[in-house]
Amino acid sequence: MRIQVLTLFPAMFAGPLDESIIKRARQAGLLDLVIHNLRDFAYDRHRTVDDRPFGGGPGMLLKPEPLFEAIETLAGERTRVLLLSPAGRTFSQAIARELAQLDDLLLVSGHYEGFDERVREHLADDELSLGDFVLTNGALPAMVIVDAVTRLLPGALGDEASAQEESFSHGLLEYPQYTRPAEFRGMKVPEVLLSGNHAEIAKWRAEQARQRTRERRPDLL
Repeated sequence: MRIQVLTLFPAMFAGPLDESIIKRARQAGLLDLVIHNLRDFAYDRHRTVDDRPFGGGPGMLLKPEPLFEAIETLAGERTRVLLLSPAGRTFSQAIARELAQLDDLLLVSGHYEGFDERVREHLADDELSLGDFVLTNGALPAMVIVDAVTRLLPGALGDEASAQEESFSHGLLEYPQYTRPAEFRGMKVPEVLLSGNHAEIAKWRAEQARQRTRERRPDLL
């Protein structure tokens, strides 16, 4: 899979996307990750990418010229272009699974007061947000989406079952988990997990996942 990111701050991606699962996926050839600087597609002397909004108001808007130039240069026929901004639909595990089925993504990171509306109307296939809060720019959301999608690629995780048992994979929060020792400071692991009865363990885990979801995220039920 290829994921391209178009951003004003390419240096922000150097650390988080060079470690752990993403690093291994890149080394294994499962993920081709390319970071592009939007200013490379602005051709005036100052490499200008923003300007004041028509009609007045605070802040600056990303100009259409460099964005059109960049997206039309980088996106092929099968590329899905995603704008990252607070106005998008909320990113979820279901959307991550949807994106993991694609071959080519272009994540366009917002900044300032957002995008000239003509970019949304004529270039974007979708628009995503991490939630109802505001960040300085779309670099962090882009990293989150790259991480969430990469771990769903076949071969990216050491144990393929891991992606199937995580929170939100079945519309529920994950059940409680324990490891050795079986007793720590008087706190004991539930007996069912020590029983070796896999049917009873599966039943207990399903019940616990539903209970935890009812208590913490009833909106998921």
